[in-house]
Amino acid sequence: MYTKMKQKLMQKEIAIKEKIEAKVEGKTLTIKGPKGELKRKFIYPGIKMAVKDNKIILSAENTTKREKTMIGTFTAHIKNMIKGVLEGFVYKLKICAGHFPMSVLVEGQKVLIKNFLGERVPRKARILPGAKVLVQGDIITVEGIDKEIVSQSASNIELACRISNRDRRVFMDGVWLINKDGKNIK
Repeated sequence: MYTKMKQKLMQKEIAIKEKIEAKVEGKTLTIKGPKGELKRKFIYPGIKMAVKDNKIILSAENTTKREKTMIGTFTAHIKNMIKGVLEGFVYKLKICAGHFPMSVLVEGQKVLIKNFLGERVPRKARILPGAKVLVQGDIITVEGIDKEIVSQSASNIELACRISNRDRRVFMDGVWLINKDGKNIK
């Protein structure tokens, strides 16, 4: 005979800080703050989202390991959204040119890297909408309120200077990530 097992209910509460407004419409969460507004859809069957008493509440019935991991993922994304509209995200990259003098400039939604390893055709990196890129000397600063957009734009700049078929111990030229949100990268 089969017996009915008790249903497990899991709830996770995320505190909403001052100066922030949160609103849930269907599966879309909107967070407004001093730096701007972010919207994101959170779709997973069985997980419900609500805003009550300055808290975002994620809940799931019949909780399995998958629902627990998805609630943890949703929590991380929501915390990043809150931090983004409060403080923003700043990534810094350093231009390293040992063999040939490189020049880096921002042109619209692209970063142009000229004279990389003596190449005649400039390399291009795409900047995603929502990210702001500044070049000051040998430091490139990428900033914005959406962590995914800022990090992907910084990654595009870094990948544009990828070197193949050369010894990496000798040719260390490129653009390298050195700082994420005030924390140095080793």
